[in-house]
Amino acid sequence: MTTRLIRLAIVGAFAIMVAGVVSWYLNAGPGTGTGSDGPVPAPSFANVGGPFALTDQSGQEVTDETYLGGYALIYFGYTYCPDVCPTELWKIVQALGQMPEEVAAQVTPILITIDPERDTPDALAQYVALFDPRLVGLTGTPEQIAEVADEYNVYYARIEDDEDPTRYTMDHSVYTYLVGPDGAVRNVFTNGQTAEQIAEAVTAEVEGGGSV
Repeated sequence: MTTRLIRLAIVGAFAIMVAGVVSWYLNAGPGTGTGSDGPVPAPSFANVGGPFALTDQSGQEVTDETYLGGYALIYFGYTYCPDVCPTELWKIVQALGQMPEEVAAQVTPILITIDPERDTPDALAQYVALFDPRLVGLTGTPEQIAEVADEYNVYYARIEDDEDPTRYTMDHSVYTYLVGPDGAVRNVFTNGQTAEQIAEAVTAEVEGGGSV
């Protein structure tokens, strides 16, 4: 196991130990979620989301239609992300654990990379396995990633390392999107919201908005 994966595993173990404690959040810079107390109002995401064609961590081609009929929690990040992405992904996993089983069974957690150059299907497979077996990792060509990011109004930018061009980082917005069975975005969560808040909102949507 690489040093990076070992580090992520340690972060994951720590996150489990402190499940429910959400005082640690790190903003990702310009364009980052602002950390509000509640979900973004519906008008703010009424035109967010849309069709996509990507590749999952097993190398299978998927589209937005692959996930129709169920709910999805979609997060945009990347495997080399040092802190924000692991924190947000563990929060999604914790939220799933706080939902009733019949609700969580209807929700697919999805990571869409904004770093397709390094995040191959194999790299994603190793990464998502550190979090939860239900977590899906999606990648694609730079053009495909740009298209889906545009659909979801996701900001991302490559930050170069002057000493080593292979060690660049990615600046990106930090939002988690709840997508309904019809493919429409039902809610948007910021990095300032807790796993409990996400679990409660998703449960209310599934139980009140029509479960599958």
